[in-house]
Amino acid sequence: MTIAVGDRLPDIEVQTMGREGPRTVRTGEVLGKGKVALFAVPGAFTPTCSDHHLPGFVVRAADFHAKGVDRIACLSVNDAYVMGAWARERKVGDSVLMLADGNGDFTRAMGLEMDGSGIGLGTRSQRYAVILEDGVVTALFVEPGPGLNVSSAASVMADL
Repeated sequence: MTIAVGDRLPDIEVQTMGREGPRTVRTGEVLGKGKVALFAVPGAFTPTCSDHHLPGFVVRAADFHAKGVDRIACLSVNDAYVMGAWARERKVGDSVLMLADGNGDFTRAMGLEMDGSGIGLGTRSQRYAVILEDGVVTALFVEPGPGLNVSSAASVMADL
């Protein structure tokens, strides 16, 4: 079942890249307090994700904060090393918290997995964005198909 507005965010272990290497965190810990804009992508380094989705949130980070968003986070079914390399390559800095859902546990708990095996990706996350307030979904933007329309930074910003 897909998560819906009014639902509480699943509290699942994911990883982030720290100075000492991968660090395990719980989604309830890093996404469950304050107002959070979380967006998920099918894969780090893939064209739409790298050229449009992630950069949109990075360049608009100050605008999100001005609208009351405490944290912006990006999640992908990739490992923490890939997410760390992608963050460095795209010069993310501290603007977006990069979360690695290596086994897809969080993605499955959200009910937003997709089968990308036909294009060599295996099980991945659908492209989406969600606004959370103290761990509760207040807005959900799931892309209806390929491309970046409803879950772009500009679309999410317009809803804040």
